[in-house]
Amino acid sequence: MKKMIAAAVTFALMGSAAFAQQAAAPTAPAAGKPAASGADATLVGPGISMGTAATVPLKYVEIKDTDLVTSKLVGMNIYNKENNEIGEISDVVIGDGKSVIGVIASVGGFLGLGNSYVVIDPASMAIAEDNGTWKAYVDTDKEALKAAPKFDYDKMKK
Repeated sequence: MKKMIAAAVTFALMGSAAFAQQAAAPTAPAAGKPAASGADATLVGPGISMGTAATVPLKYVEIKDTDLVTSKLVGMNIYNKENNEIGEISDVVIGDGKSVIGVIASVGGFLGLGNSYVVIDPASMAIAEDNGTWKAYVDTDKEALKAAPKFDYDKMKK
């Protein structure tokens, strides 16, 4: 499951052709069947469907050499514009299974102790390769990240 989510995140982050497609138009309900509404409605469109069955036929995507997989994204160090390391990417958040809405950064602490987590808008982050090492860049400093609203994994639904 974690690998499936990681693959979806990679596609969303890299602007894959699969995510550039238009959402499928809703279909009319079958004769004699009521239209779905509210919580009963199924999310339809590009991305991961929320539910117990896939809603579109299986498709494959060709990955380019310039694409980045999440196994390289998670654990990537985050730097400010002065090139000081200020955190590390810990996770990626996919909203409604459709697109990346946040990058969870681990900040503070030492050797994994005393870390706190903040969620960064992916639009405020740049990613680049620097002499064979991938790096993430944000326009802030370590103190501002430490003071940002905290994210708590324990408060998420299981």
